[in-house]
Order: sequence, then C-alpha cells, then structure tokens
Amino acid sequence: MKKLSSYIAKRKMKDPEFAKDYDSGYQEFKIGAMLKLAREEAGLTQEELARKLKTKKTAISRIENHAEDIKLSTLERFAKALGKKLRIEVV
Repeated sequence: MKKLSSYIAKRKMKDPEFAKDYDSGYQEFKIGAMLKLAREEAGLTQEELARKLKTKKTAISRIENHAEDIKLSTLERFAKALGKKLRIEVV
C-alpha cells in the first residue's frame, strides 16, 4: 500500500490534471463505498434495499458504483432505509 501511496503522490506532483481528477474521483468512489458498506452492515442485499426505496436493484448498484452526482435527498432516503441518519461535515 505504501508503494501505491508513493506513486500517487509523485504522479499528483507531476500531473496537475491527474491530481484534480484523482481527488474528485476518490471522493465519489468513497461515497459509494460507504453506502455499500452501510447496506451490507444492515444485512440488506441491493434488491432488498431497492424494495424499501421503491426503486430497482440497478438504481442501488448505480448509486454504490457511480455516486458522483447523487442528490442529498437520495442520500437521506438511502440512510433512512438503512435505519441510519445522514451527517454531513464541512472540514
């Protein structure tokens, strides 16, 4: 993992476009990964969560894998369906 971190740091210094895209892409990936983890911790499949949200399994998959432009209201519904609350921080 240290080699990967080192590579990313060097590449970001050499390539500003990579740095910009990497940071925004990572944040988008992180949101989807957090949503997937929360669903799994709740013991729900994508299909079960989709039923709770009155949507399709493909919509849940899209949210978990491509959360780049997800609405706040969708995040709130997702969290509520998992029995959780949404908390947003500005740091």
